[in-house]
Amino acid sequence: MSQALEFAQLLDDAARHAKAVPQIDPKGELSLAEAYAIQSASVQRRIARGEQRAGVKMGFTSRAKMVQMGIGDVIWGRLSSGMQVEEGTPVKFARFVHPRVEPELAFVLKKSLARDVTAVEALAAVEAVAPALEIIDSRYQDFKFSLPDVIADNASSSGFVIGAWSDPHQDFSNLGLTMSIDGRVAQVGSTAAILGHPLRSLVAAARLSAAAGEPLQAGWVVMAGGATPAQWIKPGQCISIEMERLGTACFHVEE
Repeated sequence: MSQALEFAQLLDDAARHAKAVPQIDPKGELSLAEAYAIQSASVQRRIARGEQRAGVKMGFTSRAKMVQMGIGDVIWGRLSSGMQVEEGTPVKFARFVHPRVEPELAFVLKKSLARDVTAVEALAAVEAVAPALEIIDSRYQDFKFSLPDVIADNASSSGFVIGAWSDPHQDFSNLGLTMSIDGRVAQVGSTAAILGHPLRSLVAAARLSAAAGEPLQAGWVVMAGGATPAQWIKPGQCISIEMERLGTACFHVEE
């Protein structure tokens, strides 16, 4: 077995059993291409177990975060059907290692996007938009990782919750939002924090997916990226997002 497949198995098992593992790249020697190859092989293990591809998640969609990480582009991960949490339902804390949550905007596509596209072309492929929450979870011990570590670990993606879908032909460039935990506001932000406009995140998702030979497909969800810093979550909590004009989404964390 190649080293990439060994790392893919290690990270897939870590996610599946919620067991922390050591960094695979403590010295930062992996290239981003190698890290994405590990991510792809890890997600393929999910598909082989019967899950279906459900879409793409975008990461580092804050310019400040890109500068902090020393990169000039967003990162992305792959969503599978087993990662979706039905809105309003409980999810077991034991599924995760170091879980955090961030508020996002989600797209669902009515047409594929098989190449680089303009913002107008990207919007024409959108069926609907919705408020959403992403559960992110590093599988590494002591919450220590390099950028290639994060990418190999499916960009820390672990779960996603989507609220009611709305007409995308409205201005969602700067919608105010709050993320609350047990009814208390934990984060306040705007969709404008997502690359200045969430549609830019969808354009990037189309570009990166097509370049990887996995173009965005009709029916897929694209999670546009965090609109605020992530918040740690604990057992027993109720986490919700309220987004201007688009509504709410929530989930409960069980012991």
